[in-house]
Amino acid sequence: MPLSSSHPATGPGSAPGRDPEGATPGPRRRSGAAVRRRSALGLLAAAALVAAGLPDATPLGVGDRLYPHLGNPGYDVRAYDIALTYSGRNDRPLDAVTKITARATARLKRINLDFAHGTVRSVEVDGRPAAHVSRGEDLIVTPHRTVRAGTPVRIVVRHTSDPRPPKGGKDKEAGWLRTKDGLVMANQVDAAHRVFPGNDHPSDKALYTFRVTAPEGLTVVANGTRVARHPGAPPRPGKSAVRTGPDVRQERAAPAMTTWVYRTAHPMATEVAQVSIGRSAVVRRTGPRGLPLRDVVPAADRKRLEPWLAKTPGQLTWMESKVGHYPFETYGMLLAQAETGFELETQTLSLFEERLFTGRQYPRWYIEAIMVHELAHQWFGDSVTPRTWSDAWLNESHATWYEELYAHEHSKMSMDERTRRAYSVSDRMRAEGGPPGAPKAPTPGNKTGIFRPVMYDGSALVLYALRAKIGHAAFDRLERAWVTRHRDGVAGTADFVALASRISGQDLGGFFRSWLYDAKTPPMPGHPDWKSHHRTPQPPARKPGAKPAGQAGGKPAGKPVSGQSAKPAGQAAGKTVGKPAGKPAGRPGSTGSTKPRG
Repeated sequence: MPLSSSHPATGPGSAPGRDPEGATPGPRRRSGAAVRRRSALGLLAAAALVAAGLPDATPLGVGDRLYPHLGNPGYDVRAYDIALTYSGRNDRPLDAVTKITARATARLKRINLDFAHGTVRSVEVDGRPAAHVSRGEDLIVTPHRTVRAGTPVRIVVRHTSDPRPPKGGKDKEAGWLRTKDGLVMANQVDAAHRVFPGNDHPSDKALYTFRVTAPEGLTVVANGTRVARHPGAPPRPGKSAVRTGPDVRQERAAPAMTTWVYRTAHPMATEVAQVSIGRSAVVRRTGPRGLPLRDVVPAADRKRLEPWLAKTPGQLTWMESKVGHYPFETYGMLLAQAETGFELETQTLSLFEERLFTGRQYPRWYIEAIMVHELAHQWFGDSVTPRTWSDAWLNESHATWYEELYAHEHSKMSMDERTRRAYSVSDRMRAEGGPPGAPKAPTPGNKTGIFRPVMYDGSALVLYALRAKIGHAAFDRLERAWVTRHRDGVAGTADFVALASRISGQDLGGFFRSWLYDAKTPPMPGHPDWKSHHRTPQPPARKPGAKPAGQAGGKPAGKPVSGQSAKPAGQAAGKTVGKPAGKPAGRPGSTGSTKPRG
């Protein structure tokens, strides 16, 4: 839209080319407002050119060992307010506005945001237009004036959010996953910045508000609880053209839209953010202590899936008996009609493939154990979030531990036997993926590649050894103390080692150094007969997007044997995905990893 008219306004009785007083005009003059607007645009353009040319307009990171450019220094995000407008087509970009409330922790001439897959239309900092430029996977913003350390800062980015895979790139991971009837998010490890700009590192947790506008007839669910729904929100401006014949053109009004607003009551890492849009049913029930539960499933399959959904209250009660009260305001499962190849612990709404529950690849005990794996992550990984990605063993060891323990107690799947089998291939797991506390860096184009077998069964071995060393009672106290002390926060390996030492009354520094960082697996306390070697057959972890041999659609090879006595070692393999995030969990009856889990 032009900033000013190309002709002076004419009042009643005036003739074109003459001013309202009837005099012949001199040189054409612009209004003061128009001049100011043009001057502001000129300044912004000049600032953008300067920003593009200055040597410090470069991607930054918080120094994560595994993802050096992930996250941004100099500020702490307190809250995100993300508005998304979905047209009804999941192959088109969504219009979006992301508002970030933060506090500067350093003096900032530039503010780096992680954002890599959308068009930025404008940026404001503290209410004033700001220059911006994209470098690598960073959006680099130059505020009107330098932001002082310790001061609040508010950033508004108007942009698009593109659910389509990046063109031409080898890395196909993306924050949005397209489902049969809409979209869901899967942001782990660092794909949230392909959905919205922000500080995409787990060490910077924040509160979230999602405002999602979608056509009537679609259901939107996001992290936290719904605080508003505005039916019949005004349709997007304009009309859509429809051809009904060779030369006939009709105009059809844009569909009525509904806006859904969700808000989290607890801080959340970017990698576990979730928004679901589709033709879904929301199934509600009550969990322990009156906890509101809501599952999101394809509407047509609601009755078919009910027996699985009804298991969640009992699983919550069981988890609370082990580690204490559930840490969030609600919980539920999101069952997506998509072949993702993984399950994921998005906060308050764990993501699963629907076919996990409707297919026949896995026995019931195994599916229930995977449900508990993602549920356990709400405590270990979501409420207590890793300080760095090298600390991710704290998430996966505990989720795998409670998955195994649940199967042991409810389905007579021997935890000791599974652990013995995992130990038998643990040296191989360390050789392929690094030790649990220092996983090997991901390969280019495979950002979720740190999630190898050692992150799952290999890390759970550490907890098994720890319980044997300090005793069951001290181990149980440690588990409860860990999730209580660090609730809603971030914590790392050093924090866990210090707490375990204090609760057990032992100096466990040497114990953890060996179990977390040695190239070879230490002897298992209480089991001197257990041996680890490289000769045990174990297929390598499936790479993101790859399909197991002889299978289509990423389905696991073969069908699990009914009545399998134990879930074998090494099965909870790497984080594998055709996803922007996901982790492979092994198929029952194998020692490799084919079925991903979060």
